Amino acid sequence: MEFKDYYKILGVEADADLKTIKTAYRKLARKYHPDVSEDKGSEDKFKEVAEAYAALKDPEKRAEYDELRKYGQHGQRFDPPPGWQASQTDMNGSDFSDFFSSIFGSGGAYARRGGSQRQHESRASYRGQDIETELPIFLEETLSDKSKTISYHLPKYDAQGRRLGEVQKTLNVKIPKGVTEGERIRLKGQGAQGIGDAANGDLYLHVRLVPHPLFDVEGHNLLITVPVAPWEAVIGGKIEVPTLSGNIHLTLPPNSQSGKRLRIKGKGLPGKTSMGDLYVVLKIVVPEKTDTETQQLWQTLAEKARFNPRDEWSK
Repeated sequence: MEFKDYYKILGVEADADLKTIKTAYRKLARKYHPDVSEDKGSEDKFKEVAEAYAALKDPEKRAEYDELRKYGQHGQRFDPPPGWQASQTDMNGSDFSDFFSSIFGSGGAYARRGGSQRQHESRASYRGQDIETELPIFLEETLSDKSKTISYHLPKYDAQGRRLGEVQKTLNVKIPKGVTEGERIRLKGQGAQGIGDAANGDLYLHVRLVPHPLFDVEGHNLLITVPVAPWEAVIGGKIEVPTLSGNIHLTLPPNSQSGKRLRIKGKGLPGKTSMGDLYVVLKIVVPEKTDTETQQLWQTLAEKARFNPRDEWSK
């Protein structure tokens, strides 16, 4: 059986107070937790740290261990000194080492001295893991007050902190007004369960605006490219333009140029205090096919208009 120096495992001095021991344990437990650490052997290190804390956090266990520590060195073979009587308590179910069990039994100090069951409960206590997941949002959903149903997976643990697998959790989430791409939303206590008396972790939602087939996003403003016929651009008039809340009629000024931006106030995305705007970007398009009669009309128009779009090049 190998001797374990619990002070060395936690990285504290033998005369460290309980606050120092607890701080060291929490730091190392977080570092080596299997759901956080990617290091090989992190699970074994995590168990070793939890075992050290279980031995040192209780004054009676610690006093008994300090007495035994005089007879061993960390990592070396250990034989109990003459007269030391190891506990005969049933070890089934213990998640700690044979060394720990030989001192305290599977019931800890309770098994050796008949102490209260409360001394045995909760070997370790640490806050649950934070969970991060994406929250895809359609642009239309930013205008709604309805809740959005999301599902995500959480690690499940037993009372001793051993992972049992995963469970699926479903929540109805109200989308905050004015959310933007990449924003991080925190839902307190909706992460992984805490062990012992510790609090649950939090759930962090990363907002991702789902690309729209018509609209581009610039902050809280929207852009839409609207194709217009050459005669619409020249003559002007009313054209129908889609928005997130339905189609509207937009007045097109005469002699509008391709690339011109027309602002429709308040038809963008919700902001913290006001609505963004919708910008209509005009794009002049011509028919892909024309018959002979139409071609002749275009020829007549070209001769009558006497317009050269590249006239500036000759200046």
